[in-house]
Amino acid sequence: MNYLETENNTKITHFVLVGVSGQPHLQIILFMLGLVMYLITVIGNTLIIVVIILDSRLHTPMYFFLSNLSLLDICGSTTTAPQSLINCLQDYPIISYNACYAEMGISLCLGVTECFLLSVMAYDRFVAISSPLRYMVIMNKAVCLGLTGISWTIAFLTSVIPMLVTPVNFCGHNVVNHFACEMQAVLKLVCSDTSTSLVLLFVGSIFTLVIPFSFIIISYLRIVVAVLNIRSTEGRLKAFSTCGSHLTVVTIYYGTLIYMYVKPQTRESEDKDKIISIFYGSVTPMLNPLIYTLRNKDVKGALRKIAGKSKA
Repeated sequence: MNYLETENNTKITHFVLVGVSGQPHLQIILFMLGLVMYLITVIGNTLIIVVIILDSRLHTPMYFFLSNLSLLDICGSTTTAPQSLINCLQDYPIISYNACYAEMGISLCLGVTECFLLSVMAYDRFVAISSPLRYMVIMNKAVCLGLTGISWTIAFLTSVIPMLVTPVNFCGHNVVNHFACEMQAVLKLVCSDTSTSLVLLFVGSIFTLVIPFSFIIISYLRIVVAVLNIRSTEGRLKAFSTCGSHLTVVTIYYGTLIYMYVKPQTRESEDKDKIISIFYGSVTPMLNPLIYTLRNKDVKGALRKIAGKSKA
């Protein structure tokens, strides 16, 4: 990572994170809430991965994508949550320039990958409901691996590469009004011409957020049509239940991200942006294991089976 010089030839070597500095009671509350959400995220998503690996009945495309989603949530939360929790106990914590940019790059790459993976999961559900007899043929192992690999590749090309090649100049401004190195908060400190960066960010947001979200909406509209053609009431309810849990996660995740990254950007820092970032950074990863386990009979059955073997 290149350090960019300021007007007096000094270098930005660190950033100061404001968060909720100077509000000790709020710091303690956020620390406790953040710790609980992080533990639920890591334990819950790890449990999903373990259950899917151990139970051969869950070795299907749907659960393959779900295990990848859980892995993304664990990695994404671990990238920012531990450092943010430590920062909650300090006033104006400091993070190095390279560490800040590494955190931004990793978080952005994982976030974009999740955006595409959620759209892949929507397509998987559409195929399962509209063509149940050909489902395993269409969504074979090679297709599943290919779709996952494409999601990771596109995410890297559209997030990390632009960050590395786009020059910025901070001119000595290094106070970030956020809990962590959130890209929107850091970009507000740039004093050089950011018109090109903002255009690239907007175009990238359209490609990685609006287009996948539109694809998901279209997929679910087609799923609704396919479900309504199911004669069995039980089958119709099961299909709606499975897709409803997926759509809940999608709505929270995409809704908050689109608000943050597609809306017109200003240099003014807004405290509400910090609150909104908690939803896609902490709340959604925590909800995934709760929604997919509490509302999924197959996963609950696998959990009981594994628990029974453990007792025996």
